[in-house]
Amino acid sequence: MTANKNLAFIGLGVMGAPMASHLVQAGHQVCVYNRTSSKAQDWLDQHPGQSFAVSPAKAAAEADIVLLCVGNDDDVREVMTGEEGILKTLKPGSLVIDHTTASATLAEEMADACNQKQIDFLDAPVSGGQQGAEKGQLTIMVGGEKAAFERGLPLMELFAKAVTHMGSTGSGQMTKMVNQICIAGLVQALSEGLNFADRAGLDQQKVIDVISQGAAGSWQMSNRHQTMIANEYEHGFAVDWMRKDLAICLHQAREFGAQLPITALVDQFYAEVQNLGGGRWDTSSLLKRLQVLSGDK
Repeated sequence: MTANKNLAFIGLGVMGAPMASHLVQAGHQVCVYNRTSSKAQDWLDQHPGQSFAVSPAKAAAEADIVLLCVGNDDDVREVMTGEEGILKTLKPGSLVIDHTTASATLAEEMADACNQKQIDFLDAPVSGGQQGAEKGQLTIMVGGEKAAFERGLPLMELFAKAVTHMGSTGSGQMTKMVNQICIAGLVQALSEGLNFADRAGLDQQKVIDVISQGAAGSWQMSNRHQTMIANEYEHGFAVDWMRKDLAICLHQAREFGAQLPITALVDQFYAEVQNLGGGRWDTSSLLKRLQVLSGDK
């Protein structure tokens, strides 16, 4: 186990709350902040002896390392450089690990702000969803200085099965974009396949049992096919968040001149899911869209 440190964790959503819990279980003292204070209180009720601050700045005041997992670029800016942001109180020599899925531009901006105060910064978005966070089985892709990565690695390993240093600042976010691009295409393909199987009169479960053992197999197929067949989408990574991520991908692709035709199309499909009232449905609800278009469900 790593030597106990004073930590701050900003953002106790479906990902952040279990991630912070793993830190406590490893023996660290954690001061938390969450915009919705009731969520912070719920977390504290489960972790006696830990503390809650009324602002990011107060949470970071005694911290050696601050971890954050919030919503988007604007949220990161607010909790880091806002009037009550962590950079108001963080000591020189501290480390910030940002687990938010955000833009690479934002990562560079925050790294610069940290460097001016002699604070290290890592952009470290995660993949694996709520289930991965709860089980401590996330995948983390990290950008930033190698020395800062080595310093933060023992903490990140407490809630991850794989932590990889991808390169300089922004590399973590760029890698997460690749992750989301690939997921978008995979989920759409799985949705089309299941819808085709159903309309062909095939037993969908038998189809998955067979093809998952071959070249078509994927994490999405193994972990989402049962709930998709059951028409259950009140779980997992929400469509609203996926659209946020895909907007980042598409913007970055325009900057590069990279072509993302499938990603752009699937993003439009997710917009249709939102119009069906499915903004909080799991991303596998692309199948629901196909069923509605077919007049089935």
